[in-house]
Amino acid sequence: MRSRTALGTTAALAGALAATALAFAPGAYAVSPGTATANYDCGSWGGGGATLTATQSGTTATITITSAVKTPVAVAKDTINSTLTLAKGSGGTRVFTGTKNPAIPMNGSVTMGPLTGTVASGDSLNSYFGGTALKMVIFGVTVNCDALSTQSPGPFVF
Repeated sequence: MRSRTALGTTAALAGALAATALAFAPGAYAVSPGTATANYDCGSWGGGGATLTATQSGTTATITITSAVKTPVAVAKDTINSTLTLAKGSGGTRVFTGTKNPAIPMNGSVTMGPLTGTVASGDSLNSYFGGTALKMVIFGVTVNCDALSTQSPGPFVF
């Protein structure tokens, strides 16, 4: 039979180990703002406002985009190959990619994501104006979109 002191010491040690594990576990970080809007021009495919929603876990961030661009045909789930480029406030870019999308009905708004990219603590990411900001490949057709406005209410800060 173990003594109360040995059981108490074991319980305290187990509690300390659990607390240490939580302290070093990767956690979800806050992105501010979590949602922003920006305007894009996708040429003959149309354009308009898009809503971007960002999340972060460690150095991995995801962005989901719901755009004003309408698809002329139904699009199956996970068939749009998307690339979103955002400008870093300190110079350079961050790129988010993926082939994730819900099934989209004919004449439905194109939704992409989550698109995945790598971020660093303190990254401030906003619309990219140095070329194609959003590229979608749908049924082998490439749709390039240019950013027309900065994000509102402001850039994503990770």
